[in-house]
Amino acid sequence: MTAEYNGKYAQADGWKEQAGMVNRGLMDFVDRSPCAFWAVANLKEELLQRGFRELKETERWQLLPGGKYFVSRNGSSLISFVLPRGAVRSFHVMASHSDSPAFKIKPGPSLRSGSGLLRASVERYGGPIEATWFDRPLSVSGRVMLEDGGSLREELVCLEDLTLMIPSVAPHLLRSDQGKEMPASAERLFPVIGCSDNGDLLWERIAENLCVRPEEILGADLYLCNREKAVFWGASKEFIAAPRLDDLACCFGSFLGFLESASAENPQSAECGAVPVHCVFDNEEVGSRSLQGADSSFLRDTVERICLCTGLSREAYHQALAESFLVSADNAHAVHPNEEQLSDAVNRPCLNKGLVVKFQAAQRYATDGVSAAVFRRICGRHGIPVQTFTNRPGSSGGSTLGSLSASQIPLRTVDVGLPQLAMHSCYETIGAEDTAALAAFSAAFYREDLPEISGSGVNGNP
Repeated sequence: MTAEYNGKYAQADGWKEQAGMVNRGLMDFVDRSPCAFWAVANLKEELLQRGFRELKETERWQLLPGGKYFVSRNGSSLISFVLPRGAVRSFHVMASHSDSPAFKIKPGPSLRSGSGLLRASVERYGGPIEATWFDRPLSVSGRVMLEDGGSLREELVCLEDLTLMIPSVAPHLLRSDQGKEMPASAERLFPVIGCSDNGDLLWERIAENLCVRPEEILGADLYLCNREKAVFWGASKEFIAAPRLDDLACCFGSFLGFLESASAENPQSAECGAVPVHCVFDNEEVGSRSLQGADSSFLRDTVERICLCTGLSREAYHQALAESFLVSADNAHAVHPNEEQLSDAVNRPCLNKGLVVKFQAAQRYATDGVSAAVFRRICGRHGIPVQTFTNRPGSSGGSTLGSLSASQIPLRTVDVGLPQLAMHSCYETIGAEDTAALAAFSAAFYREDLPEISGSGVNGNP
């Protein structure tokens, strides 16, 4: 993201006119964020340029009224917030995730095949659609830990000068004599690095990229990433295709609204008692149960420390939570044009038809009637179209951040997202109009007071 794509393009009203600018910003952000570590680093850079101050969990926090702050955990999760000038009375939280399905590089030397080709050993991260990763230009990105005197230093890496590829297998070779398809080998997913006998070639390239010796690399978290850039497509350029749209599209759209709420042009956003909070969690694709996931203490710890630093009592802390609201933003399945029977018969989100609110009776999505009403009210006030997603009968579907976050910190929660095709593919698709709708919603959500929810009246007989 650059200054060109700042918060002023997340207007709650007139948002359709800003769709082109929002989409170019999204595509730039995705292209520069090949993995969760790079996505968070890019967000942090933008926050620093806009006057936010970084906090460390290991240090004492001293927060000032009207101050703008962020804190990261593991370098792959990030929470940003802006304090009001008066007393804290509630939190307006939007959460998305930084990770996407991929393949993680295993530690140790690469493998040499019988044909003499050097291959990287990988394992699945999340649930990638494996076939989409074949025959594409891939690279390696992530972080490494280096020896730095008496301490350790983290460095991000993206090997743009090294292209890997996973070659697919011809169907002729996969059929047995009886015409049946033979079982897949686990090594079929190993990417080829080149013709080399040097099993340490990959690590040497990483060390060369960082201008260090290979022995200085003491640890690493590295992933395969698709090198293809984001593009507009369709007869009228009405679609966007890119890697990692699940969930960098929601991450970016909500971030634009957060920046708008924190901008100097909108001082009223700092005068009320609501604290705008923007969360980006890692590890959603593997269940969120990690130090830095939505099912961790990260959000709860941050909110509690904000309350302690601003002088709230324990009683006032719980009152603030009861007044707060969480929007979990993670993409939703659009109706597939070639497999329409896989969608619910009634609730069928489509590309470029608006934001999606997600329901499930088993609470894998946290939306209920109250939180849906709050979401629809904000959207309705600004002409933002809303669609509904439910799983078709007999399908449990996926899960997302909402219920897991709410189990850690008791906030009224709604699960929403952008309608998407090819979710978990190496190259996904969303509608070009929907991204601007999300940015507009997030701007309104962060700036406006939420409606009061009256007590439960009783109508009719039990």
